[in-house]
Amino acid sequence: MTEPSRTLLVDASVYVFRAFHSVPEQFTDRDGQAVHAVYGFTGFLATVLERRPSHIAVCFDEALESSFRNDIYPAYKANREPAPESLRRQFNHCRAVAEALGMDCFSDAQYEADDLIGTLAERQRAAGHAITVVSSDKDLAQLLVDEGDELWDFARQRRLGAAAVEERFGVRPDQIADYLALTGDAVDNIPGVAGVGGKSAARLLAHFGDLKTLLERVDEVPFLSLRGAKSLHRKLVDGREDALLARRLTGISSDAPLPDPAPDLRWRGPDLHAVDELFDHLAFGRVLRSRCQGLRPPG
Repeated sequence: MTEPSRTLLVDASVYVFRAFHSVPEQFTDRDGQAVHAVYGFTGFLATVLERRPSHIAVCFDEALESSFRNDIYPAYKANREPAPESLRRQFNHCRAVAEALGMDCFSDAQYEADDLIGTLAERQRAAGHAITVVSSDKDLAQLLVDEGDELWDFARQRRLGAAAVEERFGVRPDQIADYLALTGDAVDNIPGVAGVGGKSAARLLAHFGDLKTLLERVDEVPFLSLRGAKSLHRKLVDGREDALLARRLTGISSDAPLPDPAPDLRWRGPDLHAVDELFDHLAFGRVLRSRCQGLRPPG
């Protein structure tokens, strides 16, 4: 059987943030502005592209405070400090670099990068591509639908298929959103059901399959061989609406708006002139410039 072609879908924010906090601030552009996050992100992109993927897209978070999820739950992500102005400005440069290197980039004012990745994954899968989501965010594990799909935690060089996700988190990829609806997600300020922890959530989903069935059959919970089953039943009854609200937040959308016609995500290779101009402004040195200009797509 022929190996399906593979599309890499990059969760840009994870790697821009990582570079912002790990690369020395000594890197500045011609205007004296910090570009250390751009420098680190560019190196990351170069390393990915040196593997010569045929198809790749980079998704950015524009909807940090204006997501449709904020309309559902105004406190969504309200626990996060606003991004420093230096980081916001560097995001624009990061996108310019990705585009100059020949990749399609996506962002939206209402849909987060996760949703754009989810939408692109569905389109690419329908076109016969296996999916690799490049991110360390466990939420994105829910996008592993087919056997060949994987979540690539680039910094740790760890690739997780569906079986590895279940081994690591205790639930299947298709149960991740339900799992987070039960436990909550402190990173995104989603409360979930008070008092339901990860082990209980995983065992409930192993028995009932999904959140909808669990809530429909919640009166069976006291009779399960679970520690504290009666107490857990009361928590689920009291927290039913919280779970349903959380589930609207934890699921990744697959209907984010895309350009029409949507690009096929084939990597085009770097635009040498654009790279030169951009790297001149960013004051990037010869080594990184040569490395990026030497990148070539397969074939």
